Amino acid sequence: MAASDMYETLLAEYSNHEMAMLLLQQHRPYMEMLPSIRRSRESIMTLPLPAVKMRGSGSVVLPCDLAYLLCDPEWKIKMGGEIIVLIQRPDELFSELLGRWRQTQVILDCDYEWHRPNYYRQIMTEGSDRLYPLFVLCPDSDQRLSRGLRGAHLPFVISNLLENLSVAEDNNLLINKDCETAEDMT
Repeated sequence: MAASDMYETLLAEYSNHEMAMLLLQQHRPYMEMLPSIRRSRESIMTLPLPAVKMRGSGSVVLPCDLAYLLCDPEWKIKMGGEIIVLIQRPDELFSELLGRWRQTQVILDCDYEWHRPNYYRQIMTEGSDRLYPLFVLCPDSDQRLSRGLRGAHLPFVISNLLENLSVAEDNNLLINKDCETAEDMT
């Protein structure tokens, strides 16, 4: 698979709730942060190419690829930290990947509120005190990326997307049991 296709595939798949859960299973400490494993669909909000509204100024699109917001399924409020996912882009160097994380940290160091689709409008989403990065590398990525992230003490996973897709299909996870309308998703 070409590098640009791999990036687009990873972004699309990890935007999906079921695949987000499989990604978090690869980094156990983040999986254990979920408020409810049984009600995982209501416990995590996935925001691809996330944007935030800054207090006192306009909106900003973050340089990260995904934000996973943890939500209390009973109270319908965001809780705890926020998992920020950075997927390796085609031909991206370690300094560029790390730079995107640092830019995200700086932007989110102020008061902000997440932009979210109507489907999640009822959930309160004000900013958090704690950001948890998760870097997703491709299986054929340059070893400098994994060595650099390890040296910076930042968590990363090597994507096993094809294996995850196979597991998801075997478990019928890709069937959307909550018939959502197009209007709900905007």
